[in-house]
Amino acid sequence: MSGEKTIFKKIIDGEIPADIIYEDDLCLAFNDVNPQAPVHVLVIPKQEIPSMAHLQDSDQALAGHLLLTVGKLAKQLGLDSGYRTIVNTGKEGGQSVDHLHLHLLGGRSLHWPPG
Repeated sequence: MSGEKTIFKKIIDGEIPADIIYEDDLCLAFNDVNPQAPVHVLVIPKQEIPSMAHLQDSDQALAGHLLLTVGKLAKQLGLDSGYRTIVNTGKEGGQSVDHLHLHLLGGRSLHWPPG
């Protein structure tokens, strides 16, 4: 990982504002600035992990916490009819920021395949 901070690290550090909807000691969740659905939240770990491919066995508790946080947020946001959780990994996987992040999308019918 280069020495330059990602936009997500700048959000974690309070250097860039974000519409934060949840925060705890392990993660942060905020509304995506380019939403692809009526609800589009990003859940990021505060620990700098470039992508899902970089998770280690020692990150098991953190990975579980991120997934449980997505579920809690979905309930809190009233996504009772369903939602989609996406983790883009790597350039060909559509990852645009080199910091692990989970997309929570909902509020409309989500079709398959996604694209």
